[in-house]
Amino acid sequence: MTINLNEYPLLSEINYPADLRKLDHASLPQASEELRRYLLNSVSNSSGHFASGLGTIELTVALHYVYNTPFDHLIWDVGHQAYPHKILTGRRDQLHSIRQKDGLHPFPWREESEYDILSVGHSSTSISAALGMAVAAEKEGKNRKTVAVIGDGAMTAGMAFEALNHAGDIHKDMLVILNDNEMSISENVGALNNHFAKMLSGSIYTGIREGSKRILKNIPPIKELASRAEEHIKGMVVPSTFFEELGFNYIGPIDGHDVNGLVDTITNMRNLKGPQLLHIATKKGKGYHAAEQDPIKYHAVPKFNPAETSLPASKPSLPTYSQIFGDWLCKTAEHDEKLVAITPAMREGSGMVEFSQRFPDKYFDVAIAEQHAITFAAGLAIGGHNAVVAIYSSFLQRGYDQLIHDVAIQDLPVLFAIDRAGIVGADGPTHQGAFDLSFMRCIPNIVIMTPADEKECQLMLTTGHKLNKPAAVRYPRGTGTGQSLPEINETIEVGKGRIIEDGQEIAILNFGTTLAEATIAGKSLNATVVDMRFVKPIDEALITQLLEKHNTLVTVEDNAIAGGAGSAVNEYVLNTQNNCKILNIGLPDVFIKHGTQQEIHQELGLDSAGIIDKIQKLLN
Repeated sequence: MTINLNEYPLLSEINYPADLRKLDHASLPQASEELRRYLLNSVSNSSGHFASGLGTIELTVALHYVYNTPFDHLIWDVGHQAYPHKILTGRRDQLHSIRQKDGLHPFPWREESEYDILSVGHSSTSISAALGMAVAAEKEGKNRKTVAVIGDGAMTAGMAFEALNHAGDIHKDMLVILNDNEMSISENVGALNNHFAKMLSGSIYTGIREGSKRILKNIPPIKELASRAEEHIKGMVVPSTFFEELGFNYIGPIDGHDVNGLVDTITNMRNLKGPQLLHIATKKGKGYHAAEQDPIKYHAVPKFNPAETSLPASKPSLPTYSQIFGDWLCKTAEHDEKLVAITPAMREGSGMVEFSQRFPDKYFDVAIAEQHAITFAAGLAIGGHNAVVAIYSSFLQRGYDQLIHDVAIQDLPVLFAIDRAGIVGADGPTHQGAFDLSFMRCIPNIVIMTPADEKECQLMLTTGHKLNKPAAVRYPRGTGTGQSLPEINETIEVGKGRIIEDGQEIAILNFGTTLAEATIAGKSLNATVVDMRFVKPIDEALITQLLEKHNTLVTVEDNAIAGGAGSAVNEYVLNTQNNCKILNIGLPDVFIKHGTQQEIHQELGLDSAGIIDKIQKLLN
């Protein structure tokens, strides 16, 4: 894809932030407008995260204009909003390759650019990392500045508040920018707040503020009176003193789309001592009407025509596993009064929209708080409810202690519906569901199931729901295979696999949705193919039966080989002292980069051709 840079007279000259800093103030609105148009034209032609970046255009310009990046450290939380940052930091002409195999990483990534100070992908890590960098900068003594940009959604996570509390306590120089894209800020209120923000962040006010505190600190009654007066004055123009109570100097909210206002305020705040928090109000999808109206729909987009009023209609396809789960949830709730479902801010992604609308009293979105979600589910289970936690594989990592401490040890009936298990694709290493089988398999009391298709998925969800103990069903991103669904109350026997194809000498033991490829490979090699279904408890009787008739066992899984389902087979075979050959096929001991699921499976040898090749190499 080629974009005509002649249409972007300022942006075409900005190869790095140093070029941006050569512009005068009056040119910044035009630079912002060109950056917004470039982002729109690039992403609409190539796909990618969209609405978040449109909302941070002016902020990105202001930050790189005021701060001496990359010497000064600029950290973006999550990173969906960092496309404008990539454009301004030497990657403008490669933006069309973002999220594609061997192209730009979907998020800020340290290996990609010196301007990407922290590799990100999951939310709420920015303030903690920024505080560490601020401490290091102080020890370094070179006047390096540190800025963290965090959204209002990411600020809901407990980790963000832990970091704020620590930062306020140790009082290091840093700026946290709270990008609030949920607030509606009127033109008049915005102008008023911009005026007061400049005043409150200016040297005269801060000098009086700090000086008066020093002078009055030994006169408690007057100090208290002065403090109250200060907060009363600020209370007229700011929404809350919450951040002040945590030890931050709070400024805002101000209009996050006024680039010169941002530059003025951030310039004032740049040299303030101690932890600072600037609260800005922005609009997701700013500058593109459809994205402003529906930022969730336009969060990540396929290729589309900006002149059209909507995204292109998706080609008719089979239901996704997320939809299968959502339908199962609704049907189960119809006859189970005790069912409750919890999600950590992933209602749409986990297929729970219909459930949340039909059963609002059974639905709980706890915001970006995976640890709380799991312990909350434990409390509901103790209270007699059948709790279901819908969570992405890579996000379950964040609630690991709660899974052990609050659910498994107490053997509570919580069902984990683990979406995005295995290779996810374009979002890369932070989102690949590569480790859940490995980190769950070592936990006592939990039953772990790996459906091969949508029929098996529903059977396993119902089985887990009725177990009265911790259970997990892990399924991938993407669509099913077209299997008809069973009755909603139908279950399967725990710990029992099933033979799909009978063969000789070689037995392929498959775990999960790689079954179709494993079956193709098995037919080619005249091998027995088994759908193991359960990772824990593993079907030991079936493995014993296979060992009697086969001299080679091959395990296949879309999970890390290290500690995964294949390791469970290895451990059992080792205990039987059988000398058969074993081959484990799965994800290697590296972090898997971004690309389509098909591209990555093929590259890693998880398709039928790769499985055949690996088996033949073992035999030869």
